[in-house]
Amino acid sequence: MTTFVITVPGTFVTGISDGTRAALEGALASQHTDVSESEGLNLLSVNEDGTFSVRLEVEAPDRYEAELNASRLLATALKEADIEEADAPLGPPAVTGIDSDV
Repeated sequence: MTTFVITVPGTFVTGISDGTRAALEGALASQHTDVSESEGLNLLSVNEDGTFSVRLEVEAPDRYEAELNASRLLATALKEADIEEADAPLGPPAVTGIDSDV
């Protein structure tokens, strides 16, 4: 397996409160480990216009599965933070880092 850092962009259509942001970061915390922390990457970055990006670490056999897993994890975390899917549409995920034993 390979560890991928996947960046998933999106937009908070209705804005996001500090409490909701903290809940989302808490729901995603387990996906922010060695690679992203050592690189100093923020788990969640939110811009003034409501656009955001989430950087998640996932283990997967290939890039395709890593991107799918990251999108699923983020969708689940958004639900856990009581953010409706329509209030935070996601863009296409992208691989932004790879850590492999190969």
